[in-house]
Order: sequence, then structure tokens, then C-alpha cells
Amino acid sequence: MKLLYKPFGLIAGIIGGLLARRIFNALWSAVDDEEPPKPTHERASWRRVLTAAVLQGATFAAIRAVVDRAGARGFQHLVGVWPGEKEPEEKT
Repeated sequence: MKLLYKPFGLIAGIIGGLLARRIFNALWSAVDDEEPPKPTHERASWRRVLTAAVLQGATFAAIRAVVDRAGARGFQHLVGVWPGEKEPEEKT
């Protein structure tokens, strides 16, 4: 049954990536009027490059967590089976 979750999770991941990109672009436009710099832009300052990277990483991680969790809940609601672990593994 959990194998059925794979395509469901894949589609949710793609949608989450698109959503995260839009949210990052909206957040970046509040920070700076220009496009976010790539690390290889010669004239971009360290501050702008690192700010863009941190903002992008945090945005993508948060949206991924939201989409993964909502997808698992939706799958559980539709199928009646939780697609992941029930409890986190304890460290020994």
C-alpha cells in the first residue's frame, strides 16, 4: 500500500518545488529589486549571494516540509494508511 504513495509523493514534490520558487521570488522582491545573484556572478557581493542562498534554502525546506506533511495526511485520508514511519526511531 505504501508503494502507492510514491507517485502521489512525486507529484506533490513537483508542485511543492513550483510553489517554493514562486514564494522565494516574492520574498526576494521584498529584499531587492534585482534578480537574486548566482554565486558565480563576479560583481555580486558576498552579502547578496549569501542572503539569496539562505532565503532560498529556508523557503524550499519549509515548503517541502509543508507539502510532504500535507501529502502524507491527504494520502492517509484517502487510503487509510500512513505512508511513512509511525514513530521516529530512538537513538541508541
